[in-house]
Amino acid sequence: MTPFNLTRRRLLGSAPAMGALAALGGSLPAWAQSGWPTKPVNMVVPFPAGGGTDAFARPMSAQFAKATGKQLIVDNRGGAGGTLGASIAAKTAPDGYNLFMGAVHHAIAPSMYPKLDYDIEKDFVPLMLLANVPQVLVVNPKKVPGDYKAFLAAVKAAPGRFNFGSAGGGTSHHLAGELFKIQTGTFITHIPYRGAGPALQDLMAGNVDMMFDGLGSSANHIKGGRIKALMVSGAKRNPAFPDVPCAAELGLPDYTVTTWYGLWAPKGTSAELQNQIIEQLRQVGAADEIKTAWAQNGAEFGGPEKQQFGAFVSGEVKRWAAVVKASGAKLD
Repeated sequence: MTPFNLTRRRLLGSAPAMGALAALGGSLPAWAQSGWPTKPVNMVVPFPAGGGTDAFARPMSAQFAKATGKQLIVDNRGGAGGTLGASIAAKTAPDGYNLFMGAVHHAIAPSMYPKLDYDIEKDFVPLMLLANVPQVLVVNPKKVPGDYKAFLAAVKAAPGRFNFGSAGGGTSHHLAGELFKIQTGTFITHIPYRGAGPALQDLMAGNVDMMFDGLGSSANHIKGGRIKALMVSGAKRNPAFPDVPCAAELGLPDYTVTTWYGLWAPKGTSAELQNQIIEQLRQVGAADEIKTAWAQNGAEFGGPEKQQFGAFVSGEVKRWAAVVKASGAKLD
């Protein structure tokens, strides 16, 4: 029996003490009040270590342990553009101790994988949006010298000569590249990997020329000079990299691509458990360590929750289906 439970039982033995306990309730950690978690929580991350999902999952795991005294285990299950891990997570027990940290890739997958054995909208319950970061065009500085203008001129002058790596067919990295090709009238060869981490390693090694990556996984490598950022998507520069021009400045006003990350639980997880998980994660996200980690990756913690997050995901599924159709993108 924990010290808290002993204290609670003694306090409940007297009426005056019950008032004292009620007064203390506001200052006790959420996990002490709700009883969740009482054991380690497993969170499937459907990409190998070192990718954008990991850039947010690892700090969140560390802060969760500090806040609750229980582990949030990051269970990396890479493969098939994130769909392998999603399939595994969809079949876990809906007991509050199995979570799934997915991303925009899982809103694209229904249009790219005709025989998925799970449905992101039906086999999971949406909990909350965790982060939303812009896509960034990054290059190997030795293979692609110069700024964006010089890069675009070189790509247009030699169709098919340059290639781009992605976290896998049907991921946001892949579709961001296809959308770029449509809007710039260029042809760049797609090379899929089993996650952003392996793709970034090959980019830094010079085995691929560029990536259309989420800022979360590229940020540290940009700061370290191992890769160079030529453009962030959208209509404004990102505070984490104020010297990198945005797409609108460079003549691409409609190139708005973000890599978002969210949290789900398997279908059947009770509403009570959903609320306890969300409340605990709100407290985790309020920590200075998390705010700093998110800011370094060009994001802020949190966003829509439950039904609102579900509606957001449904909108993204429709949006990316249109991009897949227009680009003719296929699995390599």
